[in-house]
Amino acid sequence: MRAPDFWGGGPLSSLLSPLLSPLSLIYGMGVRLRFALTKPMRAGLPVVCVGNLVAGGAGKTPVALAIGEWFQAQGCKPHFLSRGYGGSLSGPVRVDAEYHHSHETGDEALLLSRIAPTWLSRDRPAGASAAAMAGADVVIMDDGFQNPSLNKDLSLLVIDGEYGIGNGRLIPAGPLRENMAKALSRANAVVVMGDDTAGVETRVENILVKRIPILGARLALKDGGKDWQGRKVLAFAGIGRPEKFFNSLRKAGAEVVVARAFPDHYPYDEGEVAALVETAEAAGAEPVTTAKDAERLPVNVQDRVRVFRVHVQWQDEAALARLLSPLSEGVVRNKVDTHG
Repeated sequence: MRAPDFWGGGPLSSLLSPLLSPLSLIYGMGVRLRFALTKPMRAGLPVVCVGNLVAGGAGKTPVALAIGEWFQAQGCKPHFLSRGYGGSLSGPVRVDAEYHHSHETGDEALLLSRIAPTWLSRDRPAGASAAAMAGADVVIMDDGFQNPSLNKDLSLLVIDGEYGIGNGRLIPAGPLRENMAKALSRANAVVVMGDDTAGVETRVENILVKRIPILGARLALKDGGKDWQGRKVLAFAGIGRPEKFFNSLRKAGAEVVVARAFPDHYPYDEGEVAALVETAEAAGAEPVTTAKDAERLPVNVQDRVRVFRVHVQWQDEAALARLLSPLSEGVVRNKVDTHG
């Protein structure tokens, strides 16, 4: 979902958040009850969860993609597992980017499926079982940190360094999906995405009873950014924080002459995209959107919009390897034991 502006703080937050606090208490009780009443099932293979502390975009899908590529580089066969937010299918079903549409699977699952086999399943244990039967030796969950139905061997909590935890209140009074201390107690590491202007690392260290790795990361252009210097663009996005995308374009050297923000996971229709293209042409600009948004564009107009593709750059790749290596080494040992 797209975070309301007052979730980030400011005058409206001090006015609206207290009014919504009773609902936040109910929401928080629901989260605690879910964990108390659910017994996690084991998948029989390593499960890595890449989760989010707040509603809205923090960069978890790019982190999940980066971890999938890391495991592939170690000779493993990772499969992604997604609930398919915004899609109509409940699964378990293996996502096929050539066959499925975003209205069936959601945009994240389609994006993941272009890197490795991806399973859509609202029942996470059933999805993990389907992945195991199909040959996966490690499952990477995109989201699901607040879903206790499947046991996780490693959980990473992704937090945007600029936004942090917003006003620090639970949904709907603020952006938090659960109490921060409770979330950190289950996390094996925190990924701070981008410059830590919100003081995330300090806040995490003040809360933690035991130390866990805090990994710095940022989103970088796959093409190095040279092609964007001085380019006039009409930028549009339906993600958690469209402004972050617009600012990324500016940092890459592009001149954003028009910026259009849509609701998160917005289902574009052909007429809307054609109108955006016409507006861009009239302004002497090129229409540009994110990789996630591109998955939701109608097929007939996809080739008329340029995609701003990014990937995760780690501040300390060795720290990431130390975190993931025990799992990959276990997978390799299991293969040796199985095949003699």
